[in-house]
Amino acid sequence: MSAGAQAVAAVVVVGGLVGVLWSVQNAAGNTADANKPAVCSPSRSAAPAAPQVSGAQMCTALNRPDLAVLLGTPGEQAVNAWGNDGVIDRPDGTKKVSPSADVQFKSHHVKLSSSGDRMPVAQLADLLGGGVQKQTVLGHAAFLSSERTLSLTFNAGGGKSSAAPGVMARTLSVARDGKDSGGSFELVVWRQDGQLPDDPMLIRLAEQLLPTVPGWSAA
Repeated sequence: MSAGAQAVAAVVVVGGLVGVLWSVQNAAGNTADANKPAVCSPSRSAAPAAPQVSGAQMCTALNRPDLAVLLGTPGEQAVNAWGNDGVIDRPDGTKKVSPSADVQFKSHHVKLSSSGDRMPVAQLADLLGGGVQKQTVLGHAAFLSSERTLSLTFNAGGGKSSAAPGVMARTLSVARDGKDSGGSFELVVWRQDGQLPDDPMLIRLAEQLLPTVPGWSAA
């Protein structure tokens, strides 16, 4: 950020803090030219061995030229874009890989992540209960759910940072393959004005986007 900046605010889905810190650090490089859309920032995190998909690949797929059109805001340009290769150390010594990508507009924020969990999407939807809406996307098991984001303010002057409940986000979880044999992609969208994103728009976006992501298997 600029030398005179005192604070920067960000809104994230809980669990996406690492990506936001990375985006804050690289915001100046992404928004240097207001006449051009943001490009994907390179990830500093070391990609895990033989991943199905990397954060950089997900960012390339997500940061597509027609993303604003698919969101229903044609003419808008991305102001920030980044990928992250999230690796979590488990107690048993194994690593959980959860690569993700984010693209931010003035009106919307879009996040795409990949989960390697073995639980089928349909089974997860049953466990979550009545708060989800089961769907089928391109022949794959899927469900829609809502979650509240977290609003973070980082004080660049050394003062106290703060966190507060943010806007509601809409999430579409889709099985990686038509057999729902485990693993999923999650597409999350939230609007900066606080309104809940439109479900048909989210499904249309997934139908266009997911077949272009490495690791996706057509039904």
